[in-house]
Amino acid sequence: MTEYSIIYAPLDQATRTEQVVERLSNAIISGILQTDAQLPNENELSRLLGVSPVTVRDALNTLRARQLIDTRRGRHGGSFVCQVPVEVMRKYHPLRLMASGELADFSEFHCAVIGHSARLAAQRSTPGELRKLEQLIDSFAAATQPDARIQTDMRCLLTLASQSQSARLANQELEIQAEWTPLMGLLYQEAAVHSEVAAAWRTLLAALYKGDDLACYQLAQKMITQITDHLLECKLRVDTDAPFLQRSDRE
Repeated sequence: MTEYSIIYAPLDQATRTEQVVERLSNAIISGILQTDAQLPNENELSRLLGVSPVTVRDALNTLRARQLIDTRRGRHGGSFVCQVPVEVMRKYHPLRLMASGELADFSEFHCAVIGHSARLAAQRSTPGELRKLEQLIDSFAAATQPDARIQTDMRCLLTLASQSQSARLANQELEIQAEWTPLMGLLYQEAAVHSEVAAAWRTLLAALYKGDDLACYQLAQKMITQITDHLLECKLRVDTDAPFLQRSDRE
């Protein structure tokens, strides 16, 4: 499972153009879809997102109007991600668009899913499965670029949810990540935050190896809560127009 699978996961039946715009805009603003990345064509986007071609076309028109994508003609043409100006990143960043109370509520829901996943994983995971998670955690800890940190952290979370052996929990975590992943773009530009989360993952892993389900439940929830505290701090900076890091400023 990759970050692209999360971006292009099917939307629900109530989806309208605004939801497609939000999904793709968040991925672009947060840097998951990088400058010059090509989007799937309209028919493929329609199939992946589970919406009509007309809805996709309207959404792409909105993204073009916001200077987030441009369309290139010719044999190798299509819709491509633009170099996003700082003022556009600030205006449409998902942390700015999400109210603080909404972010806190979303975090509580994520805590519930990951906490329960960790508890069940402690009871049900095999040593081989935990070694797979350990390898992902090592990759996350070693990542030096924000994009790689986001990608490996999301894979760790999805792997933990899948090791609960609950399809519902794993699917719920996948749905959560459609909103959670874009929020992490600014956060993982900060090396200190990355180190803190990596340490939290290693502590959780040690409890998983011991099969301590209560400790795993508490540690997983604590990790998400710590991340949320940092997200709220980032949101405050965005909302007050504090210096906004561009992609070129990343480590």
